[in-house]
Amino acid sequence: MHKAELLAPAGNLEKLKIALGYGADAVYGGTSTFSLRIRSGKEFDIDSYSEGIEYAHSLGKKVYCTINSFPFNSQLKLYENHIAKMAELAPDALIISSPGVVKMAARIAPNIPLHLSTQANVMNALDAEVYYDMGVTRIIAAREISLKDCEAIKSVIPDLELEIFVHGSMCFAYSGRCLVSALQKGRVPNRGSCANDCRFPYEMYAHNPETNTTFRLEEESEVGTYIMNAKDMNMASHVDEILASGVIDSLKIEGRTKSPYYAGVVTKAYRHAIDDYYSGDFDESRYQAELETTQNRGFTDAYLISRPFEKNDTQSHGFTIQNGTHQVAALVSEDGTSWKCKDKTCIGDSVEIVLPVGATVEIVDNEYGTIEEKDGSYWLTFKKLEATSGKVFECIHSGDLNDIILPTTLPSYTILRRGINEALEKKGLDT
Repeated sequence: MHKAELLAPAGNLEKLKIALGYGADAVYGGTSTFSLRIRSGKEFDIDSYSEGIEYAHSLGKKVYCTINSFPFNSQLKLYENHIAKMAELAPDALIISSPGVVKMAARIAPNIPLHLSTQANVMNALDAEVYYDMGVTRIIAAREISLKDCEAIKSVIPDLELEIFVHGSMCFAYSGRCLVSALQKGRVPNRGSCANDCRFPYEMYAHNPETNTTFRLEEESEVGTYIMNAKDMNMASHVDEILASGVIDSLKIEGRTKSPYYAGVVTKAYRHAIDDYYSGDFDESRYQAELETTQNRGFTDAYLISRPFEKNDTQSHGFTIQNGTHQVAALVSEDGTSWKCKDKTCIGDSVEIVLPVGATVEIVDNEYGTIEEKDGSYWLTFKKLEATSGKVFECIHSGDLNDIILPTTLPSYTILRRGINEALEKKGLDT
């Protein structure tokens, strides 16, 4: 049976390794040049990106290179040089938006598959066929596409791969074609520098040009003024329908600029959803419980199953983002011997251990702490907070760069977390 791919975001080398460890079959990302996430200061440089590709390939997994911004005339030679440079690193595909750049890449890197970005807004078989004839092997469909439209495209071009978004931020505009950021900040979204102006609260005014009078409109109480703030996509409950259709080749998670915790937990939730479907044990409540642990803007199942005009729950007017049910307390190092603090942690604290896919943990009790199993989860209780430098703490605070010794070696990039109420209590103690 051909199984659908799980594709996760890789904003930097650490998040690439986390996404792969937590169950991704492939990751996508790129150096900041000509990628739609150039505003992120944590993107790859050439060396770290090359290392990431080699690391993924050593695991038998894939890396798709993002070159998905839209060029100015003055940048065309730079694009040629960049494509040639990326091709030397041997990624498994190039993700491109512009038809001109598709043609350029086919000439410069003929042996690397071409994936068409969601920015190209393909919604029908006619447009898909044009790009397929140009050499594109996969279409990353617009977020607004329906599953029925995907089925229609596949029926016309069965050899064309289809990739859809299943989780992450939704844009206020049609598949990212927004100019609000360009208008207010001079930062052009389709060239990678969106300022996320749609996430801000706004006030509404009425102006009378005859009297030159402006009145502020009073908003209805408790409705809120985040009038362009779209909820986050969450299709975990529909993974069974998506896979049962047989037309989707890749399920994609949005979020290259999001946290390592997001990269790990969201990827793991969808890994389990996909695997459970194929094993006949699909249970949406399991995956939703994990996804609810992450920060979000409220969730919506978007438009894959329901048409846009049938939806009235896709915006969060009252807030820009909310806490999940849990807060990450620490992230274990790559070698598994220590951890760095992400949230205030003290001697005596207990945190839940979130393991990469397929990993196990040893039950221990020593001077540094105890690890025990409770109700199907593993918990670590700290007895001693000692840094690898020898410095000892009663409590350690978020942002501290010391590596704190673990009571036993844990799998690379294991996540340590606590419930949000406990986390907020600790923040109260900090003030």
